[in-house]
Amino acid sequence: MPLLEVYAKVRAPLLHLPNYAVAAFAERLERHIGEAGFGAVLAFDEEDRPVGYAYGNTVDSGDRWWRRMGEVAAVHTAITALAIKEIGVTPPYRGTGLARRIHDALLSGRSERNVSLMVNPEAGDGKVQRVYESWGYTVIGASRPSPDSPVLTAMIRPIAYTNEVAAG
Repeated sequence: MPLLEVYAKVRAPLLHLPNYAVAAFAERLERHIGEAGFGAVLAFDEEDRPVGYAYGNTVDSGDRWWRRMGEVAAVHTAITALAIKEIGVTPPYRGTGLARRIHDALLSGRSERNVSLMVNPEAGDGKVQRVYESWGYTVIGASRPSPDSPVLTAMIRPIAYTNEVAAG
């Protein structure tokens, strides 16, 4: 399966950790595929090898996505949102804009008003979170999705985000 193949390449340095093991990811993916509004985007190189991916699904008020974050303002949780569960790009394609293109393709045509994601604030010494902030995401809380997971920073932004929104 191309998604498992690219996941293993993206997360290679972390695969020894229980939460990042390919088998653990495959279990999460199987569960997420069955959830409402599931969508995924895969990127391939010129030799048709998978080099990046993103996937997510719709979350409504009361969804465990929100409950895991603790106290989050109702303005964020009261409307349907797209929860990006995973996004990743293989090392040779990092810094090329591919992650943003995959992200934007996943958001394209969605009916939800907001998009939310969680990021390990330690990833890339904070660089990954700063990238998401440059894409318009703001911090709304923290979450530890599972006992094997690090504490993640929960972020949100409007799906129809534009630079004018950021400046306004």
